[in-house]
Amino acid sequence: MAYYFKEPSHTFSEYLLVPGYSSEACIPAKASLVTPLVKYKKGEEDCPLTMNIPLVSAIMQSVSDDNMAIALAKEGGVSFIYGSQTVEQQAEMVKRVKSYKAGFVKSDSNIRPDQTLADIIALKEQTGHSTVSVTEDGTATGKLVGIVTSRDYRVSRMDPATKVSEFMTPIENMIYAKEGTTLKEANDIIWDKKLNALPIVDDQQRLVAYVFRKDYESHKENTMELLDSHKRYIVGAGINTRDFAERVPALVEAGADVLCIDSSEGFTAWQKNTIDWIREHYGNTVKVGAGNVVDREGFRFLAEAGADFIKIGIGGGSICITRETKGIGRGQATSVIEVAAARDEYYKETGIYIPICSDGGIVHDYHITLALAMGCDFCMLGRYFSRFEESPTNKVIVNGNYMKEYWGEGSARARNWQRYDMGGASKLSFEEGVDSYVPYAGYLHDNLAITLSKVRSTMCNCGALTIPELQEKARITLVSATSIVEGGAHDVVLKDQNATPVK
Repeated sequence: MAYYFKEPSHTFSEYLLVPGYSSEACIPAKASLVTPLVKYKKGEEDCPLTMNIPLVSAIMQSVSDDNMAIALAKEGGVSFIYGSQTVEQQAEMVKRVKSYKAGFVKSDSNIRPDQTLADIIALKEQTGHSTVSVTEDGTATGKLVGIVTSRDYRVSRMDPATKVSEFMTPIENMIYAKEGTTLKEANDIIWDKKLNALPIVDDQQRLVAYVFRKDYESHKENTMELLDSHKRYIVGAGINTRDFAERVPALVEAGADVLCIDSSEGFTAWQKNTIDWIREHYGNTVKVGAGNVVDREGFRFLAEAGADFIKIGIGGGSICITRETKGIGRGQATSVIEVAAARDEYYKETGIYIPICSDGGIVHDYHITLALAMGCDFCMLGRYFSRFEESPTNKVIVNGNYMKEYWGEGSARARNWQRYDMGGASKLSFEEGVDSYVPYAGYLHDNLAITLSKVRSTMCNCGALTIPELQEKARITLVSATSIVEGGAHDVVLKDQNATPVK
């Protein structure tokens, strides 16, 4: 006979936090969002990898590439670069993230000297960069013959057909550095010579990289940025349970700081096999998360298998139709509550604290705070990050509004069959995700600042200044359907910004 759960499962929208006492010291500016990313012996050692904010981006084609990883690391979080691409492509994305913060940036704006001002303008519109390298063959590694910045030309006073060679700054008039120059030495040259950019060239005068003044200033501005011991951005990467023997070594060599098995169902022999292989070949040096699970049994299985963190959630994502197609899943809040209790139980037994991640089910910003209060250490978000300029999808106009494309890994567009692999044929038998649009929201930094401000403010309402303190002090209530309706604007007519006042 089938087992029946006695209580219905609930979503985050069915709960509210009840305010606690807030002292004079309990203000949002003092609230810390530091949280562990991987397991450790709590009380005996420091967590080897922590985040400054409790957010990671989903392992999805439409969300997490190297640009998203850089943007999120600047804010203190981690992006898991999607694995539904070739091993080589994914490893290259990881390398770009790790090299970005190292200060030596590969040039992505290059042109030949025989091209024209019109080509310069078109290239600037494409890349958004005003510094253009002039190389003999127009590549990022060609022989450097000059440079073009916005100070070298005036569109209103020059013929668009003017050759680049006629207005560029030639290399004999440029300040550059030889390959092997350290980042500190390069920054010293930039400041001493009052430069915005310093080209690095090899012995054959081939362009190697640039060091930019803005990167030094960025470090000073982004006080929450997440860096490794070499001052490079922290980055994660998704793997699957099929080609891990080829993918993991490539990602480790590329510099990935943490891996995560990307799967719709974590309670499987395939996940254990993947973790076993990693432990056999790398011991505990390679950190790998696993999931997804929705109950105590699933958590215990992955904990005993050796997962460094465990993801929670099946069917709660905005583009996920697993529940609709397979009838598999559970309300996200109920899943988090049960798994958090299992995590605490495991910690008491072993002394090992395994962070848990709520993946999916986050509709509103306050759901993040609820997930943390219920026991999560961090949340994985897809739709939230897909809306931003930094996501890898196209920005389109739909019915006069700017939108971003957003599709699930189980959609026909992604065809990431490895994520849903349960053995058998190497194909996606049916869709478990949809292809959609989300409203364009601008840049990550601006939006994330608002979201985190809400989280910190709510924490203070609960009398907490840290995530562990929130989990200890939070008081949570299940609410009725009427309470949910009452929680939004009601019994009023919202103002129309285009309304005409009557005099």
